[in-house]
Amino acid sequence: MAPQAHRSPWLPGRPAPALRPCGRPGLGRVPAGRGCRLMAGHIQDRWYRTETGPDGKVRKVKTERYGSGLRYRARYVGPDGTEKSKSFPDRQKRLADQWLAHIEADMARGQYIDPRAARITFQQYAERWVATQGADPNTQASMESQLRLHAFPYLGSRPLGSFQPAHIRDWVRQLQENGVRGSYARTIYSNVRAALSAAVDDGHLPRNPCAARSVRPPTVDDKRVVPWTPERVFAVRAAMPERYQAMVDLGGGCGLRQGEILGVAVDAIDFESDTLHVVQQLKLSRSKAVFAPPKGGKLRDVPLPGPVADALRAHMKRFPPVEITLPWKVADGPPVTKQLIFTGPRGGHVRRTSLNEEAWKPALAAACVIPVPERGQPYAESRENGMHALRHFYASVLLDAGENIKALAEYLGHSEPGLTLRVYAHLMPSSQERTRNAVASVLTPPGDRGSRKLRTF
Repeated sequence: MAPQAHRSPWLPGRPAPALRPCGRPGLGRVPAGRGCRLMAGHIQDRWYRTETGPDGKVRKVKTERYGSGLRYRARYVGPDGTEKSKSFPDRQKRLADQWLAHIEADMARGQYIDPRAARITFQQYAERWVATQGADPNTQASMESQLRLHAFPYLGSRPLGSFQPAHIRDWVRQLQENGVRGSYARTIYSNVRAALSAAVDDGHLPRNPCAARSVRPPTVDDKRVVPWTPERVFAVRAAMPERYQAMVDLGGGCGLRQGEILGVAVDAIDFESDTLHVVQQLKLSRSKAVFAPPKGGKLRDVPLPGPVADALRAHMKRFPPVEITLPWKVADGPPVTKQLIFTGPRGGHVRRTSLNEEAWKPALAAACVIPVPERGQPYAESRENGMHALRHFYASVLLDAGENIKALAEYLGHSEPGLTLRVYAHLMPSSQERTRNAVASVLTPPGDRGSRKLRTF
């Protein structure tokens, strides 16, 4: 049955069109073919009221509020069925009309924003939004810290409904002037953009200012991965404490991340099928060690080369695995017990900070990768030479051997091959020589294979 027509409050004398769902959260049903518009507004004059005189004529009569307060009140009923209003002073009826017309136009276009929702500040909204971003406390803590330090001081007090692209452009410039650059600045920007996108979805502002063409995210310098040579890998391994040397074999021979290396358990090593099952990592959750799935929840099987298998056997014979019990995923998660193959000198799990400062960096210095510090001074920071460098070495070896990007992405646990390609494309063997040889072999006559004479078409 066709829906009955109803009288239109904004087109007197005409039947209003049928109602349809608005399509925006919390905005109910609106006329089909139109935006989120439910009822026309009007301007109330609070200084005068109209009444019919004894002669039957309508006349204006002063009210008790005459001469005090704001004279005009623009009123309308919002899509949620509640009345909204804004007051204007005497002699400003034209502004009231313009404001009301703007509201009605936004409703007609489906771009209406409730003024109360628009008044919520970015900080108020973003703090609630961060709490909904995944179950990883570390991720939430990092996002909270980035926004608190670099976004809230500049954007936090601004009402969501007032955001314009210029505000984002100025903020990005301030980040750069304050020395916040590169991938860190890009991550902060991405978090702000994501929060504003969610605010658009929730009806707090009509569009994301970060999406404007004039807004450019912080620039990131393209730094190509420079893989270590085998000689450097061997030198660093030799300089590591004996109980940690097999970590280098796992990083350089299987491409594991540092947390995945620290979380390798006995049941993850299949010597019969020469396979390593990467099913967990050891990480910190709110400063407490926990077991957790690999990054991105990407479980995977990695080929276990013979030399790496031999190194693991020797390591476990020299340093027997120890049962370690830690929470699962979060600090208050259920306890999980695993036989870890890497443990600290006192038998507990390996602490990442201690490993880096007391074993890895001294090994880098001994291998002449970083300088030896002066007595009493800390080792120099060298992020590009962290344990992740072993992972880059692994990728470079496989690409040089002709392994395809899809397989490498699977072994590395990347979310998709495109990421692997962006990071390691420059390490792929050049195809120019293969192209020259392939075309030459086809175009060279059979009797002239040893010469450069080519067939002609």
